[in-house]
Amino acid sequence: MNLTSQQIVELAQRTFRIESEALAAMADLVGEEFCAAVRSILSSAGKLIVTGMGKSGIVGRKIAATLSSTGTPSLFLHPSEACHGDLGVISKDDVVLALSFSGETDEVLNIVPFIRNNGNVMIAITGNEESTLAKNSHIHLKIAVREEACPLHLAPTTSTTAQMAMGDALAVVLMTARGFTATDFARFHPHGSLGRRLLTTVGDVMRKSNLPITTADCPVIDMVHKVSRGGLCLVVIMNGDKIEGIVTDGDIRRAMERLQADFFNIRAIDIATRQPKTISASAKLIEAEKIMTQHNITSLLVVNDEGLLQGIIPLSDIRL
Repeated sequence: MNLTSQQIVELAQRTFRIESEALAAMADLVGEEFCAAVRSILSSAGKLIVTGMGKSGIVGRKIAATLSSTGTPSLFLHPSEACHGDLGVISKDDVVLALSFSGETDEVLNIVPFIRNNGNVMIAITGNEESTLAKNSHIHLKIAVREEACPLHLAPTTSTTAQMAMGDALAVVLMTARGFTATDFARFHPHGSLGRRLLTTVGDVMRKSNLPITTADCPVIDMVHKVSRGGLCLVVIMNGDKIEGIVTDGDIRRAMERLQADFFNIRAIDIATRQPKTISASAKLIEAEKIMTQHNITSLLVVNDEGLLQGIIPLSDIRL
């Protein structure tokens, strides 16, 4: 079938509308069962085992990954593999979270007897509270949806979106209850960009050698050369150990426009920013990034407790 552009857009919009309406309706389904699920997971001395088959299993993997990265140790257990020995991964202190929209998935139901005999709390996420899985679970989280976005009403679309949203809701509440912080998140993502900015200090990456430094009475032409050679788009004006100001390439451009021919008669200090923004070497990169973003600047001077220059940290080095 050759679809027109209008048909393509309308089908996409219909999908978004159906799924967004289903998610909005789910908000009214959250109640004491959800609270019981959160409390069971929080009070568990073990981990959270997530299981599901097919598309629900794929969603379950994502839920387990999200929970693990936000302070709730979790892993995904494939229900078919579980029946062939992998049930040994479930300890008596674990909580099991089982996903099946119909609540009648054979592979998931096959492991229910073991879970109950093992004494584990089982939480089910289904669209049918009268299903076998719902009735054999300790806690049931309902995700009933009116229709799938699939035009054939066959492919899991709205239902898997609802499963994902329920998992996200659990993760958000659990991480808040645990007091999980951005620093905790970074500890679990040490090689990620966010982890680097949260864990690395300014002193770890600041430029310490060959800094662009000049004096207050430096002629403007010499100052321009220092800015160009320094590669940081600025020059620091020093009086001995004391920082007197900085001149950026932006300061130079604005001075040229304002002063025109008189520009060549000025000294560095004449166009300097006298109290430049500074930061300590022990501060985290994310603090430096926040200051630079807030003040729309591209570098910070790094100083010690006495205000003496230790280095320069450019924004480009933070966002590597």
